[in-house]
Amino acid sequence: MKLIIDRFEGDFAVVELSDGRMIDCLKCLLPDNAKEGSILNIMVDETATNDKLKKVTERMNKLFKD
Repeated sequence: MKLIIDRFEGDFAVVELSDGRMIDCLKCLLPDNAKEGSILNIMVDETATNDKLKKVTERMNKLFKD
């Protein structure tokens, strides 16, 4: 999903979604180099997600073993 930063207002960035809707997003969630007009790509990192899930599952299994 691509987002475009329209402008900044206080602690928020007004961001345009791919369907044209505008939303407010906390600036602290954006990359440090983001500025008005920046295009952001939002994606799910399937590999990192699966790796994290595997580690959490392993820890849970160790904790609740027996």
